Amino acid sequence: MLLHGNVLKAFLRFIRIQNLLIIAATQYMMRFFIVEPILAVNGFVPQLDHLHFFLLVFSTMAITAAGYVINDYFDMKTDLLNRPSTVIVGRKISRRWAMIIHILFNGAGILTGIYLAWYIDILSLGIAYLLAAGILWFYSTTYKRQFLVGNLIVAVFTAVVPFVVVIFEIPLLNKAYREILIANDMNFNNLLAWVGGFSFFAFLSTLIREIIKDIEDFEGDSAYGRSTMPVLLGIRFTKIVVLILILAIITSLIYVYVRFLYYDPAGKPDLLSLGWFTLMLVFPFLYLLYRLLAAKEKKDYHACSNITKLIMLAGIMYSILVYFIIHRHIP
Repeated sequence: MLLHGNVLKAFLRFIRIQNLLIIAATQYMMRFFIVEPILAVNGFVPQLDHLHFFLLVFSTMAITAAGYVINDYFDMKTDLLNRPSTVIVGRKISRRWAMIIHILFNGAGILTGIYLAWYIDILSLGIAYLLAAGILWFYSTTYKRQFLVGNLIVAVFTAVVPFVVVIFEIPLLNKAYREILIANDMNFNNLLAWVGGFSFFAFLSTLIREIIKDIEDFEGDSAYGRSTMPVLLGIRFTKIVVLILILAIITSLIYVYVRFLYYDPAGKPDLLSLGWFTLMLVFPFLYLLYRLLAAKEKKDYHACSNITKLIMLAGIMYSILVYFIIHRHIP
């Protein structure tokens, strides 16, 4: 049970409630600001009702919360070196209760996911929830200590958060509008492309942040023999890798704008997207690069990690602008 301190406050910190709320916001923004308006252009409506969409969001949050809990459970020793003020397991929540909380969240997430897979008649998707829970367990025990493997796992899981919205929506759309799609040679690839773009951005930006966090945690990871990139290849080389990733994501943003977003639905230059990409994404990434190259102390890398998180939020919030642009041209 709890060892001391405020029960609710410790529990909410333990499951990273702020991150879970961001996950929920991301999925709801994909639903209401991307999926719904794009479907509305062709006279379609989403087929996953509000209750089942809530369950989809809940299942994602539950599996993620279980991952946070088990990660803290196995990371207690290194966290005492890297960030002692944040340690909860063994201080505010006993190891026994930490494992119980992990099992409860995992169970809730997996069962809800299996039900949703049955609801859309693709039971194989239920296996994905079991795999996700297993991967997060082994991430905490093994993968995060291996070179780059842990970073990639976190980046992939973050990318899946927005994409799962269309994974569960499109099968129902195909079933509901089958005859119309066949008659007009239509599909929902535009939904996959739009949400996939957000997922790709989430993947690269998360990978950048995870590597920066490894630099921040260099001392503890080195002491416990973890094979992170900074420990194996050095901080200087790791900075070069992050530099390449930042340049890659900036290049991707420029390509996406020029190739797909240059004209709005009315055929006019999309200056709103250009302004958002420039002021909220490209310039902040360049600032992050400057701060990273100048960073020397732990607090500097922590600041870089927080800057990356803000840029990720700006990327998600672009969906609001997309909603406005599309609705401005819907009759």
